[in-house]
Amino acid sequence: MITSILLFAQDAAANYTMQMTETTSSGEISVLSLFMKGGYILIPIVLLSIASFYLIIKKLLDFRKSLSIDPGLINHFNNQLKSGELDAARVTLQHANSSYSRIFLRAIGKIGKPVKEIESTLESASNIEVAEINRHMGYLGLIAGIAPMLGFIGTISGIIKIFYNISLTDNISIGIISGGLYEKMISSGSGLIVGVIAFTGYHMLNMRIDHFISRVEEEAFEFLEIVSR
Repeated sequence: MITSILLFAQDAAANYTMQMTETTSSGEISVLSLFMKGGYILIPIVLLSIASFYLIIKKLLDFRKSLSIDPGLINHFNNQLKSGELDAARVTLQHANSSYSRIFLRAIGKIGKPVKEIESTLESASNIEVAEINRHMGYLGLIAGIAPMLGFIGTISGIIKIFYNISLTDNISIGIISGGLYEKMISSGSGLIVGVIAFTGYHMLNMRIDHFISRVEEEAFEFLEIVSR
């Protein structure tokens, strides 16, 4: 019984391997060949994919440097403020060279003035840093919307061409329709994939920015409490 099962499995595996070899050699399942049949509309989609990957990687590297908030640095900075060592606190922030340090460097210069003025300085400095962080982020949102549309345009133009050829030849064949249609659907799939990548990257980066803003708000509250004492 066990021998029969093993022989059957061996035959099935051999048949499957033979079928895969035949289909691969005929090019029916070649991903590259299918991709190349998508048409000229794939050129801008590929360019958009390169742009989205570049923006996502660049922003992640920038965020790693500018949005990093070291708890040890914050504790050291707050202790210097409590001790009245404003010059030392200023030097500590200058060495950090991050968005957090630039925000509170502006606020240190307002110590001794009314609290409302310090709050206004913190808010303005935060808005400036967030605007700088958000630079070029809108392109990712634009790619997330444009790439799927380009894919649909490629598919629709392909369908129009298929039916135009049918009208000329007066030959309605399932093979002709499906053969041309699956090729044109490649553009839609490619556009959707690029759109999903750009959409995901855009919102993940925005989540990092939102987290940074909430941390800055917490530290600004602590800063104002120390200054008010």
